[in-house]
Amino acid sequence: MRRSLALVMFVAPIVLGGAIAARLVAQAPAPGRVVSTDAGLAVRVIPVEPRDLVPVAQGWGNVRPAETWSAISEVRGAVIWQAPDLETGMLAREGDVLMRIDPADYELAIAQAEADLASLGAERAQLEAEEQNTRRVLELEQARLALSESDAQRTRELVSQGTAPAARGDEAERAVLAARRVVVELQNALALIGPRQDRLEAQRARTEAALARARRDLAHTEITAPFDLRITQAPVERYQVVATGQVLVAGEGLAQAEVVAQVPIAAFQRMLSGIEFDGGILEALDAGRTEAVSVLVEPVSNPGQVWEGRLSRVEPALDPQARTVQAVITVDDPFEGARPPERIPLIANLQAQVTLTGPAMQGVIAVPASAVHGGVVYLMDSDARLELRPVEIAFRQGDLAVIDSGLEAGEGLITDDIAPAIPGMPLRAVTP
Repeated sequence: MRRSLALVMFVAPIVLGGAIAARLVAQAPAPGRVVSTDAGLAVRVIPVEPRDLVPVAQGWGNVRPAETWSAISEVRGAVIWQAPDLETGMLAREGDVLMRIDPADYELAIAQAEADLASLGAERAQLEAEEQNTRRVLELEQARLALSESDAQRTRELVSQGTAPAARGDEAERAVLAARRVVVELQNALALIGPRQDRLEAQRARTEAALARARRDLAHTEITAPFDLRITQAPVERYQVVATGQVLVAGEGLAQAEVVAQVPIAAFQRMLSGIEFDGGILEALDAGRTEAVSVLVEPVSNPGQVWEGRLSRVEPALDPQARTVQAVITVDDPFEGARPPERIPLIANLQAQVTLTGPAMQGVIAVPASAVHGGVVYLMDSDARLELRPVEIAFRQGDLAVIDSGLEAGEGLITDDIAPAIPGMPLRAVTP
């Protein structure tokens, strides 16, 4: 009896609770119907806008001096003097005397030529005096000839009249012939004076040429620096006898340096595309229209050191190996501001990077290069859905890709990389 009562007391609450729960569930309102919405993938979107792009071309090359000089001996002789410390690396200023060759032989040649000129001058004066004397004597002999002819004429008349012997007539004729011979000899002597004067003039001209050559050789015995330079060769020692054609000293100029930069052809053409000219690149350079191109030179071994230069010319041929344009960059005062080792000068054979910047290209469409995925860009259309569109890339510059076709101004370009990129998938733009 007690066990039955206990069982009833245990089961009754459970049954009562179940009945109450069933009634509450039956009386509760039906659940509301919620419509699900897709918020879309969050992506960064930028508008496509035309912009002005400054074209940049980069190249690399080695530094070389713009001017080089070699003193080649034009005379022979012993080196009797050299500038103190005439060694490679020495700096010389314009007009500095670097070396002297023994001038004795050339000074003697000058003295001999001057003496020969003096002798020829005296001989010419003598010839002029001789001409004057001969003319005066000729005048006298011509007068005597006239008298002899008159006397012979009278004698012939007397002989014809029989008042004078024939022998006297012959004697008068001989006197006329003798006087005439003297006149002819004097005339011949005067005729020879002109050729003798011409011979003297020729000798004088030859002697003057020898004198000029000797003076020129004497000037070549002193070697001077034609401009500010650094000595690169000094192979001759003091008291050494040098021959003509021998290198005495060589150097490179300090005023300017050049960099022959190897620049890709396409990049070089783009860099000049903003210059207005008729013809090709060479015509632009010949016309001096490259003043709008700015050039920076930076040594590879010392990054951060920048030198300003200018595009002076282009070598007449492409590089035979790289097939690149050989642009010659000129830098003024390559030693100015040099403070080794912090800032080294632009010395020969230093490798440098050259950056050429041309005039701005107007109204090009340039997008981040990372936004182009294998020739395709991602766009958000007007319905906020993904569009995959192929584009043509004109060129790349840095982190930008210049689009030739496929994009229009005002379109929304997605800069994120979507994976997987399914056309038509919903998107949600967020601020980049």
